[in-house]
Parts: sequence; C-alpha cells; structure tokens
Amino acid sequence: MRSWVPWLVALVVVVADRLTKMAVLDRVEHGSWHHVFPGLTISHVRNPGIAFSLFADGGPFTRIVLHLVILTAVVVIAWMVVSHGRHQVLSGVAFGLVLGGAVGNLIDRVLYGWVLDFIHVWIRIGGRTWSWPDFNIADSAITTGAILLILIEFVRPEKTETAEHAPDSD
Repeated sequence: MRSWVPWLVALVVVVADRLTKMAVLDRVEHGSWHHVFPGLTISHVRNPGIAFSLFADGGPFTRIVLHLVILTAVVVIAWMVVSHGRHQVLSGVAFGLVLGGAVGNLIDRVLYGWVLDFIHVWIRIGGRTWSWPDFNIADSAITTGAILLILIEFVRPEKTETAEHAPDSD
C-alpha cells in the first residue's frame, strides 16, 4: 500500500466531517430538523455518549475515561497504519476511514464535550415509522472502514506454506 493513502483518506474524512458539522451548527437549531426527502432528515442532535448514546448520562469521571479511551483508540489506529504500511491500497483506505472518523468525533468531544449527529434515516412501512439513530460523516467513515477491514480479512487469499516452512510430519 502506498504509505500516504490512509493519511490522505483520514484527512479527507476529517475535513468533510468538520465542514458538514459546521454547516449544521450554522444552519440548524439544536433539536430541530429539516426534511430532505422521504427517508432522510437533517437534524441537530448533541450526543455526549458514544454509539447509540451509550454512557450519555455519565458524570465527569465517565467523560474523562471516555475521552481517554477514544484518544487511545486513535493512537492505536495510527500505530496500525504505520506498522501495516505495506498492505494493499484498500486496507489503507479502510484504516484511513476509521482513523479519520475517530479523529473527527474526537475533535467534537474536545471542542464541545459532545458529538454532533445530524443524519437521520427512516422508513415508513404501513402506519409505522422505523428509524436509525442519528449519525454523522465520521460515524459513517468508521462503520464503512470497519466493514471493509472485515471483508478484506474474509477475501484475503490464504498463504500456503512452502516445503521449507511446513511443519515436520513424522
């Protein structure tokens, strides 16, 4: 993999995440929403927790621990990018998506103490509406990168052992 691929992808994700969040902060009041088309709404939700608002009701200690865990995850992902620098380009894209998403949400936590979520998808079946919790560009990048990494592991051809590296067969 070209060593710059994950870093470039991460940069693009962080910039796209920041630009979209700044637009929402500027144009959509907290707690309100704007219908885009059936199934998509732009909202303004402040999430002090993590995925699906887990730990949102935690106190200051919980928030500090949460920030430290997320910062540690960013450092570990960056280390993985550096240490696995010779993988395929698609792996670099996947690592870059995860890293960029983690950094994008970490920036929100540091700046505001919460993460801005603004994409709300839903579907109406019969008389009932089913919706997914609000999310953002960073969340989408993390999810897409993680799925790509899993798929890469499943489709990666197995390395066959050569005779000189094969275990002894007595």
